[in-house]
Amino acid sequence: MGPLDAAWHLLNFFTPAIGLGLLSALFAKCLWRGSLKGVSWRRLALWSGAAAAAALVLGLVLLERDGHVLTYAAMVLASSAGLSWAGWGPRRRA
Repeated sequence: MGPLDAAWHLLNFFTPAIGLGLLSALFAKCLWRGSLKGVSWRRLALWSGAAAAAALVLGLVLLERDGHVLTYAAMVLASSAGLSWAGWGPRRRA
């Protein structure tokens, strides 16, 4: 496998986490317009996507395969935890 193939594999591996982070930030900003007014969309998407990516890597390490349903459930929970930390955590306006 060449470097370009490895880069494509990594991009495809992290695509669900990136997509979940972007979509959950968008929906959170739409649903909680008032309380998330001072929090940037980028901050929400970064925290949510990073938490989902961490859950994705942890699922791969623990379950020893990609695409397990339990991993995707953990991604959703981690994404919501990242959103709540970024939106209503102690340093929300940073």
